[in-house]
Amino acid sequence: MTTVQPDPDFDVVMLGTDIGIYALARAFHERYGIVSTVISRVVAGPIKNSKIINVIDLGEAAGRAETLASLEEEGRKRKAAGRTTLLLANADTFSRMLSEQAEWLRQWFVVTAVDGSVLDIAADKVEFARVCEELDIPTPRTLVQGFANADADDWTPDEVDLTFPVVAKPAVGAAYEGLVFEGKQKIYLVDSPEELRTILLRVKGAGFRDRFVVQELIPGDDTAMRSITAYVDSSGQATLLATAQVLLQEHTPLAIGNPAAMVTTPFPQLMEQAETFLRHVGYRGFANFDVKLDPRDGVMKFFEMNPRVGRNNYYVTAAGANVAEFIVTDLIEKASHDQVIVRNEILYSVLPQPLLRRYLSGPAKALHQRVSAKGVHHPLVYRDTLWRKAYVAMAKANYVKKYQTYYPKPTDSGF
Repeated sequence: MTTVQPDPDFDVVMLGTDIGIYALARAFHERYGIVSTVISRVVAGPIKNSKIINVIDLGEAAGRAETLASLEEEGRKRKAAGRTTLLLANADTFSRMLSEQAEWLRQWFVVTAVDGSVLDIAADKVEFARVCEELDIPTPRTLVQGFANADADDWTPDEVDLTFPVVAKPAVGAAYEGLVFEGKQKIYLVDSPEELRTILLRVKGAGFRDRFVVQELIPGDDTAMRSITAYVDSSGQATLLATAQVLLQEHTPLAIGNPAAMVTTPFPQLMEQAETFLRHVGYRGFANFDVKLDPRDGVMKFFEMNPRVGRNNYYVTAAGANVAEFIVTDLIEKASHDQVIVRNEILYSVLPQPLLRRYLSGPAKALHQRVSAKGVHHPLVYRDTLWRKAYVAMAKANYVKKYQTYYPKPTDSGF
């Protein structure tokens, strides 16, 4: 366990409200004793009533302008006090905003923003697949459905030369996150061409004018999924590489595909492929990859890269590589961190263990039994407030209801 720095000479400001933001705040508190400031327009349970977070509540009506105004106010205040302030985000929309406003924000903050041209590749599933093909990194077969001309009277979705069922999802998350419409999902499992057409027309009607990708379905349940988290420092060196096997994902429409339980374990080939991709595109900062083992040929296939540390970043910290340390060493201390390859085996889970066990069988069940005996790491279970203990208990109970509603029996979902 790393010793807490008693008097850190920097502040942390973050944008967001989910469990990943709390996990980041926890990492900074564990390593540096910092109480982070989080700016949010919705104060959701993960960041509410916490000793390690000061929340600035902008209100649900707040938009980009109000967020930037709040950042300027916080930045000016801290700069006047002589404080160095690290600015972080962990959502596609905010990542894009920080990239676009990086030069302006650097008047007051150390900004962890990905260069715009690099972000255009990394955050775009179409460009991601193209680069992977260049580098011989396996991906599912991917087709593109554009919406640029969707306002034309004769516009209609393209024919799809794939065997159904298929997977459909927005090419760029930031272009899709803010849309509100009936039946919205993060990822769509589509059984027929007619269903795909209905979905695409519904997305068009909601005002989406970017691109969707339609991919071949890789068979296999949640346990075939892998997660990769990396940090590339300012000199282009990958100082952090961590991988995990997913045991169970979330299955609610707007969260489907998010891991809910994982076991950290090293996958050297995946680490090497991720590092190759990041070096090729000139990436800097945190990155998180989704990969799936294809049982048809035994090949790990890369789905996408998130240009951020990811919602479930605490699996890395819990395994002994505190994510805060890598970014502080790089951007605050301006030093080179020795490369860390996470090899510790730990169980990360936000679920009640009886619920998780219900969905596991065979090798995955044996893996869970072996690793869970050493403890379970939940990002929200921390030395915080009594309210938080009650919230965690309520959240776990709510997962039982969610799985009963959206995923009552284990299936070969393909996600």
